[in-house]
Amino acid sequence: VQLQASGGGLVQPGGSLRLACAASGSIFRINAMAWYRQAPGNQRELVAEITIGGVTNYADSVKGRFTIFRDNAKNTVYLQMNSLKPEDTAVYYCYAGIVVFTSTRVYDYDAWGQGTQVTVSS
Repeated sequence: VQLQASGGGLVQPGGSLRLACAASGSIFRINAMAWYRQAPGNQRELVAEITIGGVTNYADSVKGRFTIFRDNAKNTVYLQMNSLKPEDTAVYYCYAGIVVFTSTRVYDYDAWGQGTQVTVSS
């Protein structure tokens, strides 16, 4: 099971970006999905999360600007980022709580994407 993130890049303040993260492999079900970020010298922090039922939660710093949503048919989570600020600059990581199946068992697995750089600068 793996997560593949995409969509990062360089954007001017006030601009927008959309991140995507697709899960693949022997997936029985994906429970919570989330985006975290880590800026240089800082700890990794939760940006937004979404349950399998679509309930969302956001960090105070991004409320009203970022939107997390998911496409369960595609095993993909998105992060729409609007009104970007220089302080949003960080490496963004996706997370998924996955129920994995094999020929002999089913188990829970915490999957992380590889990180995608978002830079907000003029």
